[in-house]
Amino acid sequence: MEIERKFLVKGDFRQEAYASSHIVQGYLSVNRLNSVRVRIRDDKGYITVKGKSTNGGLSRFEWEKEISAQEALDLLTLAEPGTIDKTRHLVKNTDGVHTWEVDEFHGANEGLTMAEIELSSEDDTFDKPEWLGEEVTGDPRYYNSSLRINPYRNGEAG
Repeated sequence: MEIERKFLVKGDFRQEAYASSHIVQGYLSVNRLNSVRVRIRDDKGYITVKGKSTNGGLSRFEWEKEISAQEALDLLTLAEPGTIDKTRHLVKNTDGVHTWEVDEFHGANEGLTMAEIELSSEDDTFDKPEWLGEEVTGDPRYYNSSLRINPYRNGEAG
């Protein structure tokens, strides 16, 4: 079970990032009940199945398996139209417990930066850094599966 909260980023987090990676991903299937995603992160491939979001988008089932980068490239040729291209930065939270995944989007979603924090429970607490903006947890406009077909434009999600 994946439990996470998602926020827009309004300030500069880069000085706090301790690692970065490039991600390209596409979707083999997306519907209201689940999605199947193929991702290449640097030189590794992954296939991920995500269930329907519950509790306002806070929780959902997630299963992921590492596959070869070549297998991921092959599967991306079968993906639905629209891919997501982004750089993911990892930032330790000031509480020393959590890590922020900060995604800077490229291509059709250029200009959009979002941060996610994975939690151990739905009522888990965490510090909010100064660069954190509006919470968009559960807002389908900011799901990667939505951004691939309705890209970010002029400061608004599609």
